[in-house]
Amino acid sequence: MSRSLCQITDFTTEEIHEIFDLCAKMKKGEISPKPLDGKSVACIFTKASLRTRISFEVGISELGGHSLYLTDKEIKLGERETIADAARVLSRYVAMIMIRTFKQSDVEGLAENASIPIVNGLTDLVHPCQIMGDYFTIMEHLEPKDRYKIAYVGDGNNITNSWLNLASRIPIDFRIGTADDCQPDNDLLAKAKANSDSNILLTDDPKEAVENADVIYTDVWTSMGQKHLADDKTKKLEKYQLNSSLLSMASSKAIVLHCLPAERGREITDEVMDSPQSVVFDEAENRLHIQKAIMLFLLQ
Repeated sequence: MSRSLCQITDFTTEEIHEIFDLCAKMKKGEISPKPLDGKSVACIFTKASLRTRISFEVGISELGGHSLYLTDKEIKLGERETIADAARVLSRYVAMIMIRTFKQSDVEGLAENASIPIVNGLTDLVHPCQIMGDYFTIMEHLEPKDRYKIAYVGDGNNITNSWLNLASRIPIDFRIGTADDCQPDNDLLAKAKANSDSNILLTDDPKEAVENADVIYTDVWTSMGQKHLADDKTKKLEKYQLNSSLLSMASSKAIVLHCLPAERGREITDEVMDSPQSVVFDEAENRLHIQKAIMLFLLQ
């Protein structure tokens, strides 16, 4: 059975570093592999997308392949036919499947039944390509450290969960500042805490989370499909807004990350988003490079 990326923990520590190395070499133009030459990749989207769609389509093309954009209207995954049957059929046509959807079980169902690699482009549980690209961005912008201090402030969503997955594999001093009822997945939190090489702090005090941090990260307070909760989440999370006052609590050399799209003036202010410490657009660019590296690794 082919290797897939359903969550970051599908990779070992050594494999994650191998992917970072591949990413760096391809970004610098040191290698230009074409593992998808003459092949196609099915890109399934049940959620709207800018960065995921464009970065994967461009990346697939640069790896020599052709991307097929499939929406839920066309295939109705798990409704018109079982996920298992869809996985078996697509395996006869394409070299890989990328899926951006709501349910983590859809991704895992494809991976269990396909004979080709599956790449998780995002689910409500995790966003693995994003966080691997984010960590690559950190390594580009900061001096090497045994363990970066990374503070996440805001909703305990799929971004937070993916940072916890990464902390399960590589040493991170990860601090989460969030409200009591906006916390990340308990199982992923426990697994991250079980890695003695990482430090995990969960606090309702945003200042405690960002104190002397090397990186401050935030995301929208209501994810896609949860916009009806916007007013309620705003009341709970308004003290976690990433503004200049909160940024001043971090290291003077700290960088700011946001996975985008941003709701400026809500979870992050214009002043911080557009500050010299913000590397959010470098971060967005690195989605392309890390995803190419992930696809190359899975196809090797």
